Amino acid sequence: MSDLLSTPEQHAYRLLVRMAGAAPTDLAAQAGLDPAEASALLEALHRKGLATPGPLFHALPADVALGETLLREQQALESSRQMVAALSEEYRTNTRRRNSDHLVEIVVGAPALRDRLREMQDSARDEILWFCRANPIAMQGPDNEEESGALERGVRYRAIYERDLLEKPGELDSIVDAMRLGELSRTLPTLPVRLAIADRNLAICPLVPDASRGVGEPTAALIRPSELLDALVALFESYWERATPLLPDGTEEEPDKLLLSLFVAGLPDKSIATQLGVSRRTVQRRLDRLMEAAGVDTRAGLAFQAARRGWL
Repeated sequence: MSDLLSTPEQHAYRLLVRMAGAAPTDLAAQAGLDPAEASALLEALHRKGLATPGPLFHALPADVALGETLLREQQALESSRQMVAALSEEYRTNTRRRNSDHLVEIVVGAPALRDRLREMQDSARDEILWFCRANPIAMQGPDNEEESGALERGVRYRAIYERDLLEKPGELDSIVDAMRLGELSRTLPTLPVRLAIADRNLAICPLVPDASRGVGEPTAALIRPSELLDALVALFESYWERATPLLPDGTEEEPDKLLLSLFVAGLPDKSIATQLGVSRRTVQRRLDRLMEAAGVDTRAGLAFQAARRGWL
């Protein structure tokens, strides 16, 4: 819904569903808003077909109001995926007739793929874009020693991590270290492919599924400037827009940012506690403090206020 509703509208809708009907003053009290702002949000939901008219607003089914728009977006995304698949197949079909200077080069085997990922980062000048899925096939996050050197020489990193990856031992510590060096990190429940792009000039994209599916050695395409590369960059940007930011802890004025990042990303208290090396009770106590600072008494209200106040 992120492209159809603003973040405050999304949180207002979720609160309205939970409240089973609310006047602007009710929503204001629940979300820590002033009544005028709450009224504006409810009216916006009504205009978009997600709430009945006031003075007492009731939530309406999102799939009815937004279903047609979502269907159009899904059809456009599927069309883009089909284009990527068709272009990939065309390039693979013609690879044998091309020399190594042409648009696509095939790399077979985890060691060779790992070497190419390292070379790509060592030669990058401006930016690395990265989809990091939960089961890496060539390089674990803590093993990526090239990233710190690239960050130190001014290369910008933007990485999106699958949620399950955050729960694997050592991965979150590695991500936090990278964030403190300057990596911009976000998370989503799932990602469509593994992908690394350097300077929008070279992409590495696996072609063969995971070894866990019983399919041979890892095989990837090195993709140089082309419509296929442009499509992969666009795919990354579309997922970046909808991903949840991950942030290391800030100052006293910006408390518990990493905990708040993991909470908004949807990790349960137990997983957050494990990753932060604290007890589950400590996590709950720190979330209670954040709710108090936000002036709300529900976790849904905390997520709303975190977005509204720009804490993430």
